[in-house]
Amino acid sequence: MAAGSVSKAAGRAYDVVVFGASGFTGQFVVEEVARAAAAAAGEGQLRSPLRWAVAGRSREKLRATLERAAERLGKAALGAEVDVLLCDVGDAGSLAAMARQARVVLNCVGPYRFFGEPVVEACVENGASCIDISGEPQFLEGMYLKYNERAAEKGVYVVGSCGFDSIPADMGVLYTRDKLKGTLTAVESFLSVKSGPEGVCVHDGTWKSAVYGLADEDNLRKLRKKIGYAPVPVVGAKLKKRGFLFYNQEFKEYSIPFMGSDASVVKRTQRYLHTELQETPVQYGAYVNVGGLGSVIKLMFAGMLFLLLVKFNFGRKLLTKYPEFFSAGRFTKEGPTQKQMDGTSFTMTFFGEGYSEGQDPQSGKPNVKICTEVKGPEPGYIATPIAMVQAAVSLLEDAASLPKRGGVYSPGAAFSKTKLIDRLNRRGVEFSVISKPEV
Repeated sequence: MAAGSVSKAAGRAYDVVVFGASGFTGQFVVEEVARAAAAAAGEGQLRSPLRWAVAGRSREKLRATLERAAERLGKAALGAEVDVLLCDVGDAGSLAAMARQARVVLNCVGPYRFFGEPVVEACVENGASCIDISGEPQFLEGMYLKYNERAAEKGVYVVGSCGFDSIPADMGVLYTRDKLKGTLTAVESFLSVKSGPEGVCVHDGTWKSAVYGLADEDNLRKLRKKIGYAPVPVVGAKLKKRGFLFYNQEFKEYSIPFMGSDASVVKRTQRYLHTELQETPVQYGAYVNVGGLGSVIKLMFAGMLFLLLVKFNFGRKLLTKYPEFFSAGRFTKEGPTQKQMDGTSFTMTFFGEGYSEGQDPQSGKPNVKICTEVKGPEPGYIATPIAMVQAAVSLLEDAASLPKRGGVYSPGAAFSKTKLIDRLNRRGVEFSVISKPEV
């Protein structure tokens, strides 16, 4: 099947199926798909009405999710226009049946290291493209090792980390590169999360992914050896690695390296763009701003305890059983309230450097700088569904701009030539240039 088959998969009942629709994140994704379907009908953003379905284990829960989404969108009901598919991650037959009916499956069932692979396998074997919101490098790169060639044969796209991890970072680096007149060679990003009086809160599914991911770092190294990645050449001045904690003059607060998947996802994108499209690779460092000295002391204490416990089986059990206690209330089994989400937003600021047009990036110091940012609403349950759904729309609508062959891709590799950034801008995840290049 040739590339572009996402847009032409004949005889498929649905453009999009949301799998795990009644889960904590899934319900927000359902709401966002309903919003995209309504916008498409009203504004002609899609070439035809969006046909979609929700999938999961319980018909009652799925119906309740659709009712909740309808209520939040101010509609009488969604039921008539949206189908309900019964499907279980432990039942390969049900996954295959779901995948056969879909052009794109949005997989919301995590932690992906435990539940992700059966969905990828079902999609690849049955000709559906698949998008997830995993921030787990071991899962993402494991799927590349096992399914990249088969997905290419089948002409389908498996695109991981299409949520807050790691679309703002990955597409933000590409946006920064495209806005620099000349050659971008290095970027550092700094994430700031603002919260209202109610504070920030994250559902404990993300916490579990972090616990198991950190516990398993040795296996990630082994996996990368097995893949045998070609080293990405360093072009231009080498980007200096910063320490574990440093005072950031730009923001007047302390920063630490960002522990999520952003750095590994951006590196995969840059490797792909360099090896497949001969584009100049960009070096990247990801950081998060953590505040003043008081915040730093609290964070260091919690971080040391976390790193100690995560090494032992009983420690991991404690961490996953009592997320609220060990995260000082940041992670809970209930997830954030609506008020907490409404009061939260993020800004990711990118500082890029490179070489002006006509200047050889292989010699001399960088002579141009640029600053861009990606701003958006609450990252976990508002920005993530927006990113995931717009990635799906890009797969459906921008087929001619996708990589020529199917495969397992990072977001930047899949979407660098599509209209994804324009789509995100329209939905409130905004990319902008803060300061023009200075020579």
